[in-house]
Amino acid sequence: MATTKDLIITTSQKLFARFGLNKTTVDEIAKLAHVAKGTIYHYFQSKEEIFNEVIEKEARFLQDEIRKSVDIMQTPQEKLRAFVITRFTHIKELANYYSALKDEYLSHYSFIDKARKKNLDEEIKMVSDILEEGNKNKTFAVEDVNITALAIVTALKGLEYPWTIETPLQDIEKSIDVLLKVLFKGIEAR
Repeated sequence: MATTKDLIITTSQKLFARFGLNKTTVDEIAKLAHVAKGTIYHYFQSKEEIFNEVIEKEARFLQDEIRKSVDIMQTPQEKLRAFVITRFTHIKELANYYSALKDEYLSHYSFIDKARKKNLDEEIKMVSDILEEGNKNKTFAVEDVNITALAIVTALKGLEYPWTIETPLQDIEKSIDVLLKVLFKGIEAR
């Protein structure tokens, strides 16, 4: 059974996704959650603290979904593809988390900087682990796993807006396959 705190977070998640952090008020959260405003302040000191909880919840969900999809794959190539597809599939659903990672108007909040750094570090770690596995079983020949992981994650971040906002999922999968072919095979003629 959901606790009052969970109810506040879930309700806030919907409001923040629809109206953003700046336009959502604690009064609206209280009204939609059917709790007194004082109850919200019993659990949270501010609207920003609620938003922080929401983005942490969405980040955990995304990381869990990526791990589940990667873990069921056999080869490093399949794992990297699962990482990319799952990431792009779910980031569309996580409006608050995506907003926290991208929107400049939020960058002055210290918890946003921490969330961005944590996200980057976790994604680099996951990709590094996949690359290390590929090196170990001789599927990949990656000279510097950390630099390569950083390059892959950075490239994916650059593709977030066009792929998550403007492109249907089936087209994203085709684009991911083209991108991964370039990554796996390179661009030099052989």
